[in-house]
Amino acid sequence: MKVSGFTIVRNIRKYHYPVIESIKSILPICDEFVINVGDSEDDTLGLMQSIHDPKIRIIENVWDMSMGKEVLSQQTNLALAACKGDWAFYLQSDEVIHEHDLPKLKKAMETHLHDAAVDALRFRWLHFYGSYCRYRIDKGWYQKQDRIIRNNGEVESCGDAYGFHRKDGKPLTRKNTGSFLYHYGWVQPEEIMTQRRVNAEQIGFVELKEEDRTQKYSYGDLNRFPPYFGSHPGVMNDMVKAHQLSSKDFKDIQRRYWWHPMRWLKLRYKTGKRVKTKIE
Repeated sequence: MKVSGFTIVRNIRKYHYPVIESIKSILPICDEFVINVGDSEDDTLGLMQSIHDPKIRIIENVWDMSMGKEVLSQQTNLALAACKGDWAFYLQSDEVIHEHDLPKLKKAMETHLHDAAVDALRFRWLHFYGSYCRYRIDKGWYQKQDRIIRNNGEVESCGDAYGFHRKDGKPLTRKNTGSFLYHYGWVQPEEIMTQRRVNAEQIGFVELKEEDRTQKYSYGDLNRFPPYFGSHPGVMNDMVKAHQLSSKDFKDIQRRYWWHPMRWLKLRYKTGKRVKTKIE
């Protein structure tokens, strides 16, 4: 069995994406890792070249921004086309896998390798927000997505590149991995979040008010989101420790939830129920 990891990157330094941590999180179970580097306003290419791992293979492309958010799936499919593995493991630049899940994921790929009916392997999501100690499970924040696909030319990235579908239009057949995907796209300094939202508007994801383009983004009262008591992927430890808002929030959670069993067990867990959240 051969496993290809793949991702697309552009303006990584400018928008503080943890892409090196993302790549390194699954590199141990990959035989190769394809990085599609887009034309950037910073030294994204140099950053990718600095990883210095023989598994890394870099391709370069120019993004056609007139395509809107469809450019993301187009570039993702260019990276997928360069993959040579039986399975293709896709991570976006702010998505990370916990090292404790790697043996389980490798086993799942081995188990379903010769079952042609299985197109993809699915993950549960942890969307961290504002703090590394808070996650979102309210409406609008999807909780399941496929990230490992059979690399047989029948499956491709679609839409804004958050999912995959079969080229023949048939339903995608998947198996659940039981593993989390750690999404860190919304744990950034407020000024960086403002820049990222402006960029998202230019691509076509959102429509902003004028003040949203100029004012510092606000996460609001974090207490309205569920607390996370488990560990983070080891590759993220330095970033977690250096995040001041998370340090303050962690102390508040320790005080507020002193009685909570998950605090003592430190399990990697999230509530299975949607949490209604009032957005200010």
